[in-house]
Amino acid sequence: MTALQVIAYYSIAPGNEKAVIDLLPQLAEASRTEPGNLSYNAYIQLGDESEVVILEQYESPEAFAAHRESEHFQRLGFGAIIPMLANRRVETFPIPAE
Repeated sequence: MTALQVIAYYSIAPGNEKAVIDLLPQLAEASRTEPGNLSYNAYIQLGDESEVVILEQYESPEAFAAHRESEHFQRLGFGAIIPMLANRRVETFPIPAE
């Protein structure tokens, strides 16, 4: 089984910073409860609240796919946060076995 490191870069559209920043902890908390989630942390760039990076780890690609289909990601991610972004980039990397 290949674990995944996911890095999501969010550029928040002007005027939406507070709304997105207020929703991120809810998304993180719910995502951490998923069976295949190993970690989920959102970071706001110092000096520029419009730039966010989210670092996520999952036990497998299937666990990441399940995250994207979860009720909370559909509601908070796709339904609320993503529409308020100017740009979004998601990268996935295999986590080397130790």
